[in-house]
Amino acid sequence: MIVATPIYKAAYSGLLKAFLDLLPQDALRGKTVLPLATGGSLAHLLALDYALKPVLAALGARDILDGVFATDAQLAPLPGGAYVPDDALLARLERALEPVAARCSA
Repeated sequence: MIVATPIYKAAYSGLLKAFLDLLPQDALRGKTVLPLATGGSLAHLLALDYALKPVLAALGARDILDGVFATDAQLAPLPGGAYVPDDALLARLERALEPVAARCSA
């Protein structure tokens, strides 16, 4: 499962909080979760570890993968509203997903 959020004031978004609050206590029991976040600067990088990961663990996530944080500078805008991640961000995403790929190929 992928959980993605913008970081605002060093925390995950209110919309994500509202969604997570609606889930039952064990909604993520046994699930593998990849937390993703975007923010304006690297100053909010640790929000994944101290704000989001504890909530995912409390919901029973079995395996919380290393989170991936991206700044807006790492996402180049395209016409039409889409974004393209830079090569460094793509490499971090691939590394974060390696445990999932290993399980799928086993």
